[in-house]
Amino acid sequence: METHIDFLEWLEPDMALKILTCLDDSADLIRASAVSRYWQNIVVSNALCKQLCRRTFPQLACITHVVEPGHDNSSDKIDHQAYASLFRALTAFPQTYCIVDPVSASSTDNYPEESIMNTLDPRDTIRNQGSYWSSKGSDDPETPEKLIYTLTSNLCVITEVNLHPFQALFQLDFPIYASKFVRFRMGHLKSWKELTYDFMEAQECADDKFIWTYTSQMFPVAQENRLQRFKLPEPVVCIGGYLQIELLGRVQKQAADDRYYLCVAHVQAIGRQLAPAFCVGFSEASNSVYLMYDAEEFGLIVSNGYNGSLSTSLLPVQPPRQLAWGNLQDFMHMVQAHDHGVEYEWVEDDEFDMDGEDELL
Repeated sequence: METHIDFLEWLEPDMALKILTCLDDSADLIRASAVSRYWQNIVVSNALCKQLCRRTFPQLACITHVVEPGHDNSSDKIDHQAYASLFRALTAFPQTYCIVDPVSASSTDNYPEESIMNTLDPRDTIRNQGSYWSSKGSDDPETPEKLIYTLTSNLCVITEVNLHPFQALFQLDFPIYASKFVRFRMGHLKSWKELTYDFMEAQECADDKFIWTYTSQMFPVAQENRLQRFKLPEPVVCIGGYLQIELLGRVQKQAADDRYYLCVAHVQAIGRQLAPAFCVGFSEASNSVYLMYDAEEFGLIVSNGYNGSLSTSLLPVQPPRQLAWGNLQDFMHMVQAHDHGVEYEWVEDDEFDMDGEDELL
């Protein structure tokens, strides 16, 4: 029988570990493991894929262990496979629009006409009415406002957040109610339980129900009617699935009452959704967070292929119910009118312009 010699064993373990720690991609660690069983043992036993994930995405440091259905969850091999796959998901899964639902606004001037729900729809007008959220008026230009949203899953990585200030074309001089600055926070509920209370309907702010584990720098906001992109310095892993947009500093007074207002037409959070291959679970008893890994789902996503391109749809994942119903009513009225011999013409205007789409693709 031919004897195979692993020349890499000539390297001292400390030297081999130092070399392997320099690799900055889990795929390279997998390749190194395939070359040498000696190196494979070093990669797995020292949890180098886990170290790489935590080094690249510090938010993952709070995860205590990995759970995979049907496997020994204490296995080093399971941890190695899970974190190797997680790194690939965090860096290579296709980017998409990650906001799914609004949770609350710190104030709303006229509910539901000026609800935070309107910020999920990219259109400027719906049924001939402006689509935007408006704060209550304030005499103090430094009064902040906070908008909170649910993301598509409780584990995703966000790369940028976009904001479109609202311009009131129905007011004299067409004022733009943009903030001076914007700041972003991500985190989870304090109790780890699902949020069942309707803060929007109650017009209450839910900020004190959350723990924000990430806070961005302050970004200056242009006093312009356009979608403004705020790229985060580094991709941020959101554990918990909630995003807060904090609007800081007021510029524009409303002529009718001489008070400062903030208004937002549309928001976007762009990143990578990791579900259903990955999600996080919470143990309230031990106050710990664990990673749930589904190898089968991960394999399906990879086998289906992805090219890293951004989805072309700017519509929310779950369109606002009242807006969808209103659009359906418009459609039914048009069909009924057509049955009675009324003809409609297409009107070419900017109502359905997907603002910002060309910039993002």
